Amino acid sequence: MSGSRYSDLDRPPLSEAALNRALVRPGGLWTGVTVVESTGSTNADLAVAAQEGAEEGAVLVAEAQEAGRGRLGRVWNAPPRSGLTFSVLLRPEVPVAAQGWLPLLYGVAAASAVRRLAEVDVRLKWPNDLLVGERKLAGVLAERAGGGVVVGMGLNVSLRPAELPVATATSLAVEEAACLDRDPLLRAVLREVEAHYREWTAAGGDAEACGLRSAYLAASATVGRQVRVELPGGSALTGRASGVDHSGCLQVEGPDRLHTLSAGDVVHVRPAE
Repeated sequence: MSGSRYSDLDRPPLSEAALNRALVRPGGLWTGVTVVESTGSTNADLAVAAQEGAEEGAVLVAEAQEAGRGRLGRVWNAPPRSGLTFSVLLRPEVPVAAQGWLPLLYGVAAASAVRRLAEVDVRLKWPNDLLVGERKLAGVLAERAGGGVVVGMGLNVSLRPAELPVATATSLAVEEAACLDRDPLLRAVLREVEAHYREWTAAGGDAEACGLRSAYLAASATVGRQVRVELPGGSALTGRASGVDHSGCLQVEGPDRLHTLSAGDVVHVRPAE
C-alpha cells in the first residue's frame, strides 16, 4: 500500500463517480466532474478545454497540483489530498462589465458553504481570499479562456501546522472545524456557487438587484478597514476601504481622493500604520 492513494487514511481520495451522481443532473449547472491524481494546474487544464469548446459546468478536481498559481502569479502547493484544488468553467451571458463580479460571487458562495458545514467564521478579503481571522484559508483565481471564465479554488482542509506554506495561512484542521471531509465540502461549495450564479445571471449580472453586492459586503473583512493596496505597477495606496462598486472594484478613500481599484494585493493594516 506504500505510495497508494489509500495509504494515508486521514486523507482518503475523492470518488469521481459519487461526485457526478450528487452534482450532475438534468437542467443543472454542473455537467461533469473529473478527478485526476495530479496535474500542473487545474485552471490551465480547464482553460485548454475551454478553448477546445468544452461546455459550461465542467469541473476539474486534482488530488495534487504541481504548478498551482494564486493571484499575482504566486506559487501554491500542498500535500496530496490535504485540500480541495479544483476549477470550474463558466460561460455567463451577462455584460462583460459585470463579469468582474464572478470571482467575488465565487468567494461569497464558498465562504457561505464552508461557514455552514465547517462551523468556522470565514470572512472575505477583497477580492476573493477566504480568511479566518487574518489567516488565509483559501484563494480564488478567475481567468478568461475560450470565450468563458475558468475559476479555480484552493482550500486548505487537513494541512497540519508544519505543512502550511506560510505563517499567514491556516486550514480547517488547524481551526478545529466541524467538518474535514472533502467530499461534502466540495459538494456544498459547488451547490452554493450554482445557486448564486443562477440568481446573478437571471439578474443580467446586476449584483445589486440579485443581492450579491450586499452579501459580499456582509462577509467582507476588508470594507471598513484601513488597507495598503500594492498595485500591479509596483506602487502602493494606503487608505480606508469604503466599499465595492457596481463592477466589483474596491473603493479606497486615499488622502486626496476616492480611488476605484480593479486589481491589487490588499494588506489589512492598523489605523496607526
